[in-house]
Amino acid sequence: QVQLVESGGGLVQPGGSLRLSCAASRSIFSTNNLGWYRQAPGKERAWVASDIRGGNTFYSDSVKGRFTFSRDNAKNTVYLQMYNLKLEDTAVYYCNTAPVTLPWGQGTQVTVSS
Repeated sequence: QVQLVESGGGLVQPGGSLRLSCAASRSIFSTNNLGWYRQAPGKERAWVASDIRGGNTFYSDSVKGRFTFSRDNAKNTVYLQMYNLKLEDTAVYYCNTAPVTLPWGQGTQVTVSS
């Protein structure tokens, strides 16, 4: 069974940085586009960033220029480096394929607060 395990979240002040990681239980990365998604309190889950099998990357307008998507196929891990975090980035962050095809993991909480 494929599992997605996100980690790296935490509490950070506005303007701070965090790096999220997502590990999979199987080697899905080499054959799938992958993405990061987030769900803010009271809102639906939304796409944040994704790639095309380790090639081009794409970002939502709200994070473009602040977040960087990357992957390490050897480690079956994708990352989301987040800079200049804003209050509105507070959410539970998830990874999945892009488009979504796998069960959701538990996510990792990112809280931006002063």
